[in-house]
Amino acid sequence: MNVLVEFHAIPWQAAAPGGRSKTVVSGAQRVRLLELTEGFEEPQWCTHGHAGRVLEGSFTLRTPTGAQRLGEGDVFVIEPGEEHAHKAELGNGQRTLLLLFESADT
Repeated sequence: MNVLVEFHAIPWQAAAPGGRSKTVVSGAQRVRLLELTEGFEEPQWCTHGHAGRVLEGSFTLRTPTGAQRLGEGDVFVIEPGEEHAHKAELGNGQRTLLLLFESADT
């Protein structure tokens, strides 16, 4: 049984312009190391659920009704569904590293 996630041994994969990730799937769980840099932009609202921690940097989590700034060390939980739609936004020159815990089927 391997319980250690060795992100250093996993190659980066392009996730979107300005974003890349390393992903491990085990059963029904997915763990992602997600790096966002200047130029990252989500064209559509995300409706997937996420739980995670900001490892480095900061970003703004925007919803249709407002925004919240999340910084290094912050832990967050976003429920799935249209009523929890969200987007991550970065400022110029920013880099953010997130550790995400998600359902493997999203």
